[in-house]
Amino acid sequence: MAGVAEGCVIGVDLGGTKLLAGAVDPDGTVHHRTNRPALGHDQVELIELIAHAVEGVRRAVGGHVEAVGFGIPCTFDARTGLAVQAVNLPLHDIRFADIMAERLELPVVVDNDANCAVLAEARAGAGAGCSEVVMLTLGTGIGSGLFLRGEVYRGFVGGGAEIGHMVVDMDGRPCQGNCPNRGCLESVASGTALVREVSLAVARRPDTDIGRAMEGGRELTGPMVTEMAQAGDPVARAAIETIGRALGVGLANIANIFCPQVIVIGGGVSAAGELLLEPAREVMGRRALAPGRDEARVKAAAFGAEAGLVGAAMLARERPSDVPSAAGPTAAGAA
Repeated sequence: MAGVAEGCVIGVDLGGTKLLAGAVDPDGTVHHRTNRPALGHDQVELIELIAHAVEGVRRAVGGHVEAVGFGIPCTFDARTGLAVQAVNLPLHDIRFADIMAERLELPVVVDNDANCAVLAEARAGAGAGCSEVVMLTLGTGIGSGLFLRGEVYRGFVGGGAEIGHMVVDMDGRPCQGNCPNRGCLESVASGTALVREVSLAVARRPDTDIGRAMEGGRELTGPMVTEMAQAGDPVARAAIETIGRALGVGLANIANIFCPQVIVIGGGVSAAGELLLEPAREVMGRRALAPGRDEARVKAAAFGAEAGLVGAAMLARERPSDVPSAAGPTAAGAA
């Protein structure tokens, strides 16, 4: 089995721009990772891309897979099993678990990607040992997950915990993608907001390392901004600090509403580390009420970019009844 123990599952984390999948063995080790771009597809093409990625991982482990867990950036309706809406991807009103189970002929479980991530971090990551954990994943958008009283909280019908679409500026800029709102936290503290901030700043200050890199044809991306900031570029550092302060407003609200033990920050933007987290903590400390502001520790995700994958694999292994799931015809018959 190419170094993978019997009883492995596959975890899939689908984001706004990329898909990450891997086989996870019973001790939690991830094998045979695949990372593919997810942009530029319609819904049918995206489903095909996801299935193809899973099949590739399955072949890499010799075909011995017990189940597949998917974390996708959608709201869900637990009454119908539908993945209702994704803000940054063309997924809507789709029975995702049923479609994947039929295509893969394996048991499938699916949940919001940030719900998967917070499960991983609360069980075995930055929030291990805590019963009250909130997670934000800063990428193309902002995903969020709640782990309250020792379990993932999904809201009345499964569409809750969309903290990225909490309004922090009533008259702010329109949110992105399919969100109908304005002034969402996502619009000011996501990776998309970071790239926009740098683009505007470089227009005013082109004579910096990041400005020269862009002039030389290098694509402006979140990882590039982080790289330049860590190397000392003033425009990149200022942009990350701006995003961090905006994030801090969201953290103050989280501290006031949930009073968690830990707020975990994950997603690609979290690679900026303390350049992002220090201003976020400072703003939260000034704006939040006691005791929440004093109790909530703000920490980077221990699993980094793989938190969603690991959490999806946890769900696949357990196949809980409170998330959309389906059994493939072959696997169901063999169970």
